[in-house]
Amino acid sequence: MYKHILVPVDGSPTSNAGLDEAIKLARQFGSQLRLLHVVDQMPLAVSAEGFGVMAIDVLSLLREAGEQVLADAKARVTAAGVPVDTVLVDSPNSRLSDHVTAVAHEWPAELIVIGTHGRRGIGRMLLGSDAEQVVRHAPVPVLLYRA
Repeated sequence: MYKHILVPVDGSPTSNAGLDEAIKLARQFGSQLRLLHVVDQMPLAVSAEGFGVMAIDVLSLLREAGEQVLADAKARVTAAGVPVDTVLVDSPNSRLSDHVTAVAHEWPAELIVIGTHGRRGIGRMLLGSDAEQVVRHAPVPVLLYRA
């Protein structure tokens, strides 16, 4: 049913819960997973403005951390016997949801699985919702797995 499943990962418990659900689906449907990690440069842009070389060093650390998140997630998927590949996206001044929908379109994914906190009310209003933005703009069905 779903041959290509895209799974955004960030190494958090919520993300890992979504990954575990994607692994179950992939085993059931014989799917391939593509794990996506987006390096979040927005906090860096706000907090390191004007520090020049130091900001570049921090960006390098963020990339390395993202590569480790992908390696750890890939190991979990491989151990489950599911075909997997990874994508690390590093692009300033854009939202996570933009990258998720772009990768889903380009691959092409047939399903996106995202672990979510399921925040409601003021928490969602204050923090925004990457998952909600993916749902609104994705070119394919999205499964939100509430952790």
